[in-house]
Amino acid sequence: MTDPDFPTDPHATPTGEAPEFDLTSTDLTPDPDGDTLSHVPVLADEVLEMLQPAPGKVFVDGTLGGAGHTGLLLAAGARVYGIDQDPYALDRARAANPQGLTVLEGNYRDMASLLAGVGVTQVDGVLLDIGVSSFQLDDTARGFSYHTEAPLDMRMSQSGESAADVVNEYDAEDLASIIYEYGEDRLSRRIARAIVAAREQAPIETTVQLADIVKRAYPGFSKGIHPARRTFQALRIHVNDELGALRDGLAAAEMLLAPGGRLAVISFHSLEDRIVKRFLLGSETLEPLTKRPVIATEEEQATNPRARSAKLRGAQRVGA
Repeated sequence: MTDPDFPTDPHATPTGEAPEFDLTSTDLTPDPDGDTLSHVPVLADEVLEMLQPAPGKVFVDGTLGGAGHTGLLLAAGARVYGIDQDPYALDRARAANPQGLTVLEGNYRDMASLLAGVGVTQVDGVLLDIGVSSFQLDDTARGFSYHTEAPLDMRMSQSGESAADVVNEYDAEDLASIIYEYGEDRLSRRIARAIVAAREQAPIETTVQLADIVKRAYPGFSKGIHPARRTFQALRIHVNDELGALRDGLAAAEMLLAPGGRLAVISFHSLEDRIVKRFLLGSETLEPLTKRPVIATEEEQATNPRARSAKLRGAQRVGA
């Protein structure tokens, strides 16, 4: 996944259409039999070192996305169960159809039941790469970015309540709570009042509409990180219940891991990282693999700006 603060990558599809697998790109991770999965994953070497994939091992990629990390696990000879709720991600993975990958549709918070449905009750490792994925961000039609005009959507599963529903239907107090809790924006009440005032004139239907409303609510803004960043983050987290899914997913991963199995979690902002840290420290069966989160090298950050905010934490199952 990724952090939406950084620019889109050079291989992104420039239109609002869902990008397809590019089987000729140099940015591909091949599996042992030559099948390909696109997307360059963050902290790739660090994830492999933490998970230690090998032939015969079984892993869950709970956030399949562009399948970059999954491609690396497959290349090491492991079998992977890839979970995603995004129809585009599922279509891409099924189209590539690499040997060793089983694609499961659903939210990673339900990984235990999804795996049980295919007869799997224990695995050697679980990977969670939290947040919005690169191709979701790069597909302007999905409404995750405040930089381009698009329907105000933000739903990863393409079902249920959208961001437009939230900004047009929630009262000012609830909007302020969402923006403050999930966006950590000190001007949350001011932004919420601006949203309510604007929708009284006309429904808020697009990303640029909302971004402009938030921008106007910020006194004296001229340059720097767009003030809508935190509001967009907050709406995305709320619409997809991302923090609730993370808590459930961590608990499910702990249950699925075999003794000696490993968990690796990549997060992109403090709210996620705090949940992961507290979960690992409070677990009676998981032993953290590092004292501090692993971050991208300066070289990776220079070549992939989206890696700058990535934090990797891991643990090993030590209890029965």
